[in-house]
Amino acid sequence: MHRYRSHDCGALRKADVGNNVRLSGWVHRVRDHGGLLFIDLRDHYGITQCVVDPDSPVFGLAETVRAEWVLCVEGDVKERTAETVNANLPTGDVEIFLDKLEVLAECPELPLPVFGEQEYPEDIRLKYRFLDLRRERIHANILKRGKIISSIRQRMIDGGFFEFQTPILTASSPEGARDFLVPSRMHPGKFYALPQAPQQFKQLIMVAGFDRYFQIAPCFRDEDARADRSPGEFYQLDIEMSFVEQEDVFQAVEPVLRGLFEEFGDGKPVTQEFPRIPYAEAMQKYGTDKPDLRNPLIMEDVTGAFRGSGFKIFAGMIEKDDKVRVWAIPAKTGGSRAFCDRMNSWAQGEGQPGLGYIFFRDGEGAGPVAKNIGPERTTVIREQLGLEDGDAVFFVAGDPKKFAPFAGAARTRAGEELNLVAKDRFDFCWIVDFPMFEWDEEEKKVDFSHNPFSMPQGGLQALENQDPLTINAWQYDIVCNGIELSSGAIRNHRPEIMKKAFDLAGYDESVLEEKFGGMLRALTYGAPPHGGIAPGIDRIVMLLCGEENLREVVMFPMNQQAEDLLMGAPSDVSARQLRDLHIRLNLPKTENS
Repeated sequence: MHRYRSHDCGALRKADVGNNVRLSGWVHRVRDHGGLLFIDLRDHYGITQCVVDPDSPVFGLAETVRAEWVLCVEGDVKERTAETVNANLPTGDVEIFLDKLEVLAECPELPLPVFGEQEYPEDIRLKYRFLDLRRERIHANILKRGKIISSIRQRMIDGGFFEFQTPILTASSPEGARDFLVPSRMHPGKFYALPQAPQQFKQLIMVAGFDRYFQIAPCFRDEDARADRSPGEFYQLDIEMSFVEQEDVFQAVEPVLRGLFEEFGDGKPVTQEFPRIPYAEAMQKYGTDKPDLRNPLIMEDVTGAFRGSGFKIFAGMIEKDDKVRVWAIPAKTGGSRAFCDRMNSWAQGEGQPGLGYIFFRDGEGAGPVAKNIGPERTTVIREQLGLEDGDAVFFVAGDPKKFAPFAGAARTRAGEELNLVAKDRFDFCWIVDFPMFEWDEEEKKVDFSHNPFSMPQGGLQALENQDPLTINAWQYDIVCNGIELSSGAIRNHRPEIMKKAFDLAGYDESVLEEKFGGMLRALTYGAPPHGGIAPGIDRIVMLLCGEENLREVVMFPMNQQAEDLLMGAPSDVSARQLRDLHIRLNLPKTENS
């Protein structure tokens, strides 16, 4: 018999009754039932109940055992009586009566319990992450993460993609967030950067003639933490394809994500045909380019119903500025003054003056807005939005570019408050036709609205003949349940188009040469049309595990201040290390310095 185990703690079944077995694992909990000791022994695979009766030669030692001690035990497998069967455990039909017990490691009093799912402060959980990871829910999440990544890898290979690795030490780039910099000992005063993403490398792979690339890629960004992004580092499914248009990327990616969510989504329905929603439409209907389509509420423009109306606040705004629009946020089943007042109070808490509203009862609209615009205009609004008695509608007015985020938040709030959001499903969509450029009010110039390497729709002709602010890019996002999984694009593979695009955004060609010279040089040597995308692994796992924070699906996350409390990073380094790197610290002054 093996030194530590003949079976793991999740393996024993009725067929093993009568066998003498050996297990090793952690003490999940100990129970004393009138002199009969029950020890639940846990390992990576499961839990087995061990029984020690007073006649056992190891009873005295078993009485000293505490939670999270590591034991090696031996005994005979017996079938549980009908009333003691535990249907919640795969091993719940059997138990082991121990005649041998060896303590492999003791454990002091725990800073947080492993048994149970009590909430504990983040700093305790992260400092003792090795204990936190023993807890059932997070242990299951991490195992599920591994299975998800294995499934992704196989699905990509089956789709004709090849896995390649790109460098971790690379050059600093001005795009995106702040770089993490790594000083070079061999080249004093110069720095490597950890890649924010393998963006330029994967494009270069296409230029080099490799047709379909993927990688489970680590990415590093020196930015503040968010619930949907780990501080410091994260992983993404990096994809790039040659000789493709936008629809080709969609057709390659959709089956992978659909199949993945069907495999690991616990039977929840998954969108079969991902809808394509233009950016402008998404902003108008949902107030966001990351719409949660499980929420059935759709906003509409009702500016006409307020133009010249008796609701002087909105009517006056419309008359003074042709940019002003009035959006209506329907609220099915929200037709009570109490709910409308709650929404109004919420809006004030968001820094808004309030939310105008109408609620419908007895075939009529009620509330101050309805009284001011009159029954005819109220009926127009009700019919446009398909509202009935028992429903309500809220209004926001102004420049949509400024109020859209608030309107979107109000739509989300109403849907959640009224329990209209279908929680048990995965709703996907593509957001397409993003603007290539935007107006930078602070700099008073046109600038890129997102990815400067995207191909403009219309190519060079559009750049030369159109108002830049009317040009869309072959750029797209994929969204699930209101969470952006990834941005992607058909890339700009023509040097002359890239130069013109940067010129329109006010960047001299010398800047392009200095910052992106390697990419520009590669594109001059025969680059194929290519495009790709990079769905976030951490966000995918978070959705499939039903979690709201990435900390619950990342094995060793940092805290909100980008600190690793377990390993003590970031940490001080010795003077000698700094000398080797030719670095002298210039720390900010503090109150005590």
